[in-house]
Amino acid sequence: MKFVATKTADQLDLQALHRVRERLVGQRTGVINQIRAFLLERGIVVRQGLRFLQAELPTILSTRSDALSPRMLRLIEALAGDWRRLGERIEDISGEIEALARQDQACERLMTVPGIGPIISSAMVAAIGSGDAFSKGRDFGAWLGLVPQQISTGDRTILGSISKRSNRYLRALFVQAAWVVLVKLGKKWEHYGLSTWIEAAKKRLHHNVLATALANKLARIAWAVLHKGRAFECAKIYALPIRPNLILAPCSGPSRRGLCAQARWQGHCDGQP
Repeated sequence: MKFVATKTADQLDLQALHRVRERLVGQRTGVINQIRAFLLERGIVVRQGLRFLQAELPTILSTRSDALSPRMLRLIEALAGDWRRLGERIEDISGEIEALARQDQACERLMTVPGIGPIISSAMVAAIGSGDAFSKGRDFGAWLGLVPQQISTGDRTILGSISKRSNRYLRALFVQAAWVVLVKLGKKWEHYGLSTWIEAAKKRLHHNVLATALANKLARIAWAVLHKGRAFECAKIYALPIRPNLILAPCSGPSRRGLCAQARWQGHCDGQP
């Protein structure tokens, strides 16, 4: 029987900060969507994206037109004030979380993983501590809900959508980290040892499926970094030089379960590994 590990006081404090930040971000998103809806009802369309609305809103409010009545202008100005106050609170809490993450050695090690910063590292430490509750990274990925649901019958194995279980907040953060790696770190894939895997996966997966698969990969790497107490490092493994007279051939010796290296000298093989 497995028991849930008791969280320390520091973990609970860190988890509380993340919950408050998540609530504030949701409220800010609601305010932004409401402003967009009011403008769209009056025929004013703003390009999608927070920064575009933030840049164009002062111009819209300062330009007097028949599209917006004085009452609607006052209402949108009040909503813009709510947006500004929520943004300030989010920045304050994010700064506090970042300061705590910089002081924690586990968070510092996690931040060496590509795409992971103070927010994700501190959220992971607050959720699982040192990761001792999981025996391997695959279990952590399954706990996050980043693995496909398996529906098997007879000799058929059908993989469905991801299970989306457990910690929704942490799962969303890892998906965001995967998008950061795919979009902003494209030139550094080789530096982190992800180039071969990503290039091969891009040929057979939809971009959303690729982001989810990469999120699962990053989660497993992050668990290994946290559990083993070592920073992430990518060491290139150079292939050993193969001698011209050494080839791979089916093993005919005592072991018949794979391939063994057999030396062929002048076309002669004695069948021994």
